[in-house]
Amino acid sequence: MNISGIIAEYNPFHSGHARQIAETRRLLGEDAAVVCAMSGNWVQRADCAIADKWTRAAVALKGGADLVLELPTPWAISSAERFARGAVEVLSAAGVVSHLSFGSESGSLEELRAAAVCLDSQAYPSALRRALDQGLPFPAARQEAVRALIGPAADVLSAPNNNLAVEYLRALPGSMEAVAIPRTGAGHDQAPAAGFASASWLRGRLRAGYPDAAAPYLTGPWTWETADLVRCERAILARLRSMTLEQAEALPDSGDGLAARLLAAGKAATTLEEVYALTKTRRYTHARVRRLVLWAFLGLTAADRPEHVPYLRVLGFNDRGRAVLREMWKHARLPILTKPAHVRTLSPAARRLFELEDRCTDLYGLCLPTAAPGGREWTTNPAILPFK
Repeated sequence: MNISGIIAEYNPFHSGHARQIAETRRLLGEDAAVVCAMSGNWVQRADCAIADKWTRAAVALKGGADLVLELPTPWAISSAERFARGAVEVLSAAGVVSHLSFGSESGSLEELRAAAVCLDSQAYPSALRRALDQGLPFPAARQEAVRALIGPAADVLSAPNNNLAVEYLRALPGSMEAVAIPRTGAGHDQAPAAGFASASWLRGRLRAGYPDAAAPYLTGPWTWETADLVRCERAILARLRSMTLEQAEALPDSGDGLAARLLAAGKAATTLEEVYALTKTRRYTHARVRRLVLWAFLGLTAADRPEHVPYLRVLGFNDRGRAVLREMWKHARLPILTKPAHVRTLSPAARRLFELEDRCTDLYGLCLPTAAPGGREWTTNPAILPFK
């Protein structure tokens, strides 16, 4: 049996995600199992997920996934490169995943691999430095450096999902085959098209209180409270205003004067959007600033980012996923957590990560319309669904 990995946030799970799973099975066989490495309660655009990770895992299982593993927060809210590296590591450590399926605007493995090879070449660092010296922000400098080395093929890096696909290919071990699924319909952050909507458009409708507008593009009725980071806005501002420069400089990716600039913005701004606007420059991208603010709120430092994922946390599975889990118990290279009690068996370093995750989930509960009590990491078991 082929077992395909998919890396996702499912924020929220929608018809485009269901299409990717169905297309993966069309290519690999209808009996192929689908194992997802999914972000937890915090996502890569430095935001809270619209629903908690157990809810999103259950929806993914109803939509065709068989087993959902968690991508821990330190990787889930990092740059595309670190996000991809952590997620591929989760799937690889399961010991049973034979393929990695991902969506991209290109859908061409040849184009994506050319960019991946270039980024890992010896010539790339100096080409990147030359582009940065021209004053270009990092994403533009990265694409310009690749263009200087491989020509127009670098255009593949101009689309967000292509960028993630390239990072997946860079991290992919030789034991896994890549499967590129062309994206259809609405593009990233765009309005619905051809029967599909982007996740960002759906989040906007759901958070604004219009689930009926989102319904045609979801795989089932939306019946959950929607989390929104704006509910923690003053708490985040309080954190920024009370931090010392030493604390800010301990945050990941806070060098080159960014920490001091962030603290100054925190004192001057009265909203999160103002913080982002006051901190952002051509050098400090909006995405980098957003991530830094979230790291500050969650109380995470560069020292809290392990080099490697230390365990595999199960968020949900169905009957076919249960069979995959049985194989994982034989072949996985990391401890498998199927219930909170298993945390007691972890190494001290791995347990520290789980405790960090516990704190992040407690803070996530404050993003809900009705604040959730703390401690859910220690009391919530995986979602278990029958196989369809």
